[in-house]
Amino acid sequence: MDENKLDGRVAFITGTSRGIGRALALELADAGVKVVSTGKTVEEKETLPGTIVETTEEIREAGGESIWRQIDVRDEESVQAAVDDTVEEFGGIDFVVNNAGAIHIAPFEETPPKRFDLLTDVNVRGTYVTTQAALPHLRESDHAHALAFSPPVTNPSRPGMAAYAVSKYGMTVVMQSLAQELAGDEIGVNSLWPVAAVESEATRHFGMGSPEDWRTPQIVCDAVTELLSRDPTECTGNAFYDEDVLREAGVEDFDRYNVVEGSDPGPTSAQLFDPEYERPT
Repeated sequence: MDENKLDGRVAFITGTSRGIGRALALELADAGVKVVSTGKTVEEKETLPGTIVETTEEIREAGGESIWRQIDVRDEESVQAAVDDTVEEFGGIDFVVNNAGAIHIAPFEETPPKRFDLLTDVNVRGTYVTTQAALPHLRESDHAHALAFSPPVTNPSRPGMAAYAVSKYGMTVVMQSLAQELAGDEIGVNSLWPVAAVESEATRHFGMGSPEDWRTPQIVCDAVTELLSRDPTECTGNAFYDEDVLREAGVEDFDRYNVVEGSDPGPTSAQLFDPEYERPT
């Protein structure tokens, strides 16, 4: 990209304490984006490092602009308050990135209704609440994008995926329906999903392969940066895989994203939702 279309924009990102959300917040800030770091964690825990406060502090130390706001994406009042604070501080919102999520992969009988509710509340409701709260301000932007980290809608056959798949597919359905509603509003509305598992607390906890199977969060950061730089009137209503976005942008060497040098991460993340998925060659 010859022109930095992100400089001076405002991004409201959920779940920036750690993992992809934190990496993305730092990446966008480095590109000149004013970042709103949001999530539930404001005090570091011994078993789970990282807070939204630390993410904002790191951005500021590097010369970027950022504020942090504690929110529960399930609670529209806390989200709305954070959106209002964002507009007061930065004057508007250009990008909404629905990164915060809950994961649970287990047999049906080991997934109680309260766990099902948590997944749908955080993933689907959280995406719905956050995007709806920001929508009036996205309408006022001349380069607006709303993005959710969720997969293309396919027909999964893997066991243990009922609750999680419903919640992640729900996010995609919300975004694709909204994209059609906003077809004349010049707002790009899309979803994005990694082909290979991305190194995180979740991939380790749920045993999604080994480090040889993982990519670094940078691959998602690069794909998001590419999408947010695109003309929102021409890039909307899509459910992308990260590798496809980067191939379209001219990336040929994906080895740079491997957690383990020389490895060949498999499409484990894509195959969670599409067992027949085959990576393009």
